[in-house]
Amino acid sequence: MQKEFMQEAIQLSAENIQKNLWWPFGAVIVKDGVVVGRWANNVTTQNDPTAHAEVQAIRDACKNLNTFDLHGCELYTSCEPCPMCYSATYRARIEKIYYGNTEQDAADIGFDDAAIREDVKNEISKKHIPTSQCCREDAIKVFQSWAEKDDRVDY
Repeated sequence: MQKEFMQEAIQLSAENIQKNLWWPFGAVIVKDGVVVGRWANNVTTQNDPTAHAEVQAIRDACKNLNTFDLHGCELYTSCEPCPMCYSATYRARIEKIYYGNTEQDAADIGFDDAAIREDVKNEISKKHIPTSQCCREDAIKVFQSWAEKDDRVDY
């Protein structure tokens, strides 16, 4: 069954090239042996740098299952997830990732995330993109209000 789902993710990536939608990445999310989300990379067609196949498939699965929690799901992706996609998978609580191509395979064709992977490890003051804290005294009040809510939905 795993091979069938991976083949679907690979087919989505191939169709993206055939349709001239550019980037060769596809992803499928499965729960209890059923595909609940699928998508291919849409970065250039949607002008959205977050529209990677895995993120789009997570959005599709969440919509189809009417939940933000994909506990019990597996991700099948045509390539090892980039840092953003891995983080989205982690946040969605997906339990296992199956991938086809490696990070190095992606780098070999021009999709190199090595600098991002390294920057993620840096402490906030040493990130590639300069950051600075601002207005914490105002922002923390909102966090405190949320923490005091009896009807909040924990994540």
